[in-house]
Amino acid sequence: MLEHLTTEGRNEKTMHLDQMKALRFLEVMNEEDMKVAYAVKQELPHIAKGVEMIVTAFKNGGRLIYMGAGTSGRIGLLDAVECPPTFNTSPEEVVGLIAGGENAFIKAVEGAEDSLELGRNDLREIQLTMKDVLVGITASGRTPYVIAGLEYAKNIGARTIAISCNKNSETGKIADVAIEVVSGPEVLTGSTRLKAGTAQKLVCNMLSTASMVGIGKVYGNLMVDLQLTNEKLVERAKRMIMDATSCSYENAEDYLEKASRKPKIAIIMILANVSYDEAMNRLAEAEGFVRNAI
Repeated sequence: MLEHLTTEGRNEKTMHLDQMKALRFLEVMNEEDMKVAYAVKQELPHIAKGVEMIVTAFKNGGRLIYMGAGTSGRIGLLDAVECPPTFNTSPEEVVGLIAGGENAFIKAVEGAEDSLELGRNDLREIQLTMKDVLVGITASGRTPYVIAGLEYAKNIGARTIAISCNKNSETGKIADVAIEVVSGPEVLTGSTRLKAGTAQKLVCNMLSTASMVGIGKVYGNLMVDLQLTNEKLVERAKRMIMDATSCSYENAEDYLEKASRKPKIAIIMILANVSYDEAMNRLAEAEGFVRNAI
């Protein structure tokens, strides 16, 4: 079946890759990489459907679960672990699963991606429910681990999204939403950590970021729900308060402390001229949306 997959085709521009000078190869590679964003653009309507599905799940107490093998699994894990510091989500709200377990992030686990039972077991272990959204990520669209996961999710009533880099993919046929970004043959034949990996990363960026916007995690284009885990982020929070309210650095610093180091609350306190408790109540009533709380 591999010969029919776009991701497994040979790129005519690099048929003599082993004879190319480094600069010429990099020019070709760069030209090929430029095609990825355009390929993603063709799938924006499907990505938007996925975002709507995830936002609904979050609002109903569900989770976003990424699932993949190899590079695809690592991309899902990377997106998942970045959500808590960026959007102040709990580690349980956005979860990344990789065939072979967390150790497979660093070292490949042979045969894990071919296991149907492993795909089902990993979802049982995290107690997947019908409230959740499962995103199966696979460049080929035919990875058994992901196929089994999507089928299991469908059987229990969870919503499903498939990200692949081939049209009419096996995973796309199972999922509620198929995001099939045709990034074309790789410059190094079959090395889907390249364009296909970039495409998958772009899509995951879109799914998580747009979904977080949809549940009130930002104000304007400011990440006002970030976790202040180091000095750089504390300073970023102060700058955000200044940008959002046009206050001075000193006032931003003062209100950040009054708001128990919650940028959202500090912004509401300043712009609505209310106390900490009132700002907290307003934010709760506005379901997390700063603009509505103000």
